[in-house]
Amino acid sequence: MNELAGKTVALFLENLFNDQEFIYPRYRLEEAGARVIVAAPAAAGREYASKHGLAMTSDVAFDELDAAKCDGVVIPGGYAPDLMRRSQAALAFVRALDGAGKLVAYICHAGWVPVSAGILKGRRSTSVSSIKDDMVNAGALWEDAAAVVDRNLVSSRTPADLPAFMRAVITVLQGKS
Repeated sequence: MNELAGKTVALFLENLFNDQEFIYPRYRLEEAGARVIVAAPAAAGREYASKHGLAMTSDVAFDELDAAKCDGVVIPGGYAPDLMRRSQAALAFVRALDGAGKLVAYICHAGWVPVSAGILKGRRSTSVSSIKDDMVNAGALWEDAAAVVDRNLVSSRTPADLPAFMRAVITVLQGKS
């Protein structure tokens, strides 16, 4: 499959990420032909541990990302988004992608990143129910659905929604949403 040939997608990484929400999107994007760049707070080569102790390694630091050279970002959940959203470089990257109409995809607790980036006002979105109030207070029009697409934003609730989430992500990257 090469439905995403020529596309470059950043995949955010930080300690305490959800294993499934990182691994499934990574391999599904690669399987579809996309180039995946793993971005984290520190420079390339640093390991970050998942909620269950699985280690993944960064390719670049958040401040090395260039929104002009990426077609989108996928942000996994877990406890990592609460750490990711403290990075001004990560938030600036998300705002730049959103401003350019490029994919901003997030699942579960990862809704905290677009909340902190300030891009949800008046936009349809979903998340794990425990951060619904945060999403609504940021101006999101929260929905309880497996995958919610609002132009370039793709969101899902939990790992159980990963198939619907990734179908929506690929559709948006293909420009078919």
